[in-house]
Amino acid sequence: MSGEGKLSPADPYGALRAATPARIGLGRSGDALPTRALLDFQLAHARARDAVHGALDAPALAQAFAPLPTVLAQSQVGDRSIYLRRPDLGRRLDAPSRLKLEALAGAPDVVFVVADGLSAAAVQAQAAPLIAACLPGLQGLTIGPVAVATFARVALGDEIGALLGAKICAVLIGERPGLSVADSLGVYLTHDPRPNRRDSERNCISNIHRNGGLSIEQAAAKLVWLLREALRRGRTGVELKEESPHIALARPAIG
Repeated sequence: MSGEGKLSPADPYGALRAATPARIGLGRSGDALPTRALLDFQLAHARARDAVHGALDAPALAQAFAPLPTVLAQSQVGDRSIYLRRPDLGRRLDAPSRLKLEALAGAPDVVFVVADGLSAAAVQAQAAPLIAACLPGLQGLTIGPVAVATFARVALGDEIGALLGAKICAVLIGERPGLSVADSLGVYLTHDPRPNRRDSERNCISNIHRNGGLSIEQAAAKLVWLLREALRRGRTGVELKEESPHIALARPAIG
């Protein structure tokens, strides 16, 4: 058979591979994978490991948010190896960061927290463009200082948002890398942020990246809608269903 969406006898998995980044029909060489497939897998695995262990250049990232004010913060983690072993410490601010944030307390509508998470590369490349794309849709709202947080987990945003007096906190964080994407960004929104919030009280936008995921423009449209609706309704999480206008995702051609 031949033609769009049909399988070819010579390569029965070709059409499926064109539709997904998943590894399908890799073939074999004896009892092992073909050399090309094995090398591709090893490269993807190395990129994922590099993403997990990579460090965020927080001062450089803070400069990218100008003219928005920024503040640097850190969790109670001292180095990357501890961060990977102790998620609990990544959810709490260290004492110097707490003092800095207390001094900046106000009552902004929105606070953005930019956190390294498990892919600093994703945050370094995409956080500033995403926030910049959101700002036109947030006119009329007050935006607090952008907190650039290192060794951070999602829940660190609860403490940061509470100290800054924010009505809602949006945490932009590097997602756990996989074997197809190592630089995917996620966003977590929490209304009335404060310590010990549950995950069910957050909304999430995930899979933001340039290789077939949500684009910056698509993610910004969803994020602006959720921020405004969360402020209007006074809630996030399971009580706020994302109903922004439908945004079609690009699909690879099959054929």
